[in-house]
Amino acid sequence: MIDKLDSFLRFHQEALNLRARRQEVLAANIAHADTPNFKARDFDFSSTLTQAVERGRQSQSLSMATTSSQHLAGEAQAGADADLMYRTPTQSSIDGNTVEMDVERVNFADNAMRYEANLTVLSSKIKSLLSAVQ
Repeated sequence: MIDKLDSFLRFHQEALNLRARRQEVLAANIAHADTPNFKARDFDFSSTLTQAVERGRQSQSLSMATTSSQHLAGEAQAGADADLMYRTPTQSSIDGNTVEMDVERVNFADNAMRYEANLTVLSSKIKSLLSAVQ
């Protein structure tokens, strides 16, 4: 029973995290709509969610090589943009920018609606579990 609950909550946790990340990517696309040669980016939500649920969240960190013992240790997160792909525009622009505002707005609104739906489902499940416990 606990493992089913854990997998249900982990699925929704990963879904919410990926929806928030996708919202940031789409917002960056919208913010750069007038930037020459900016290439719109996005990722395949369903395949990324499947991978995240199957293997869990793995943060890969890169440690910097030091040449002296007096150097500060540093780490950087790897792979934050590894699964981002470039969007192919339906209509080319003169300045090389591939952001199409109509497409971005629709994706942004759709992603926000799905984020809210995930929150609603998760909230109702938690409420039903709390009422069952009481």
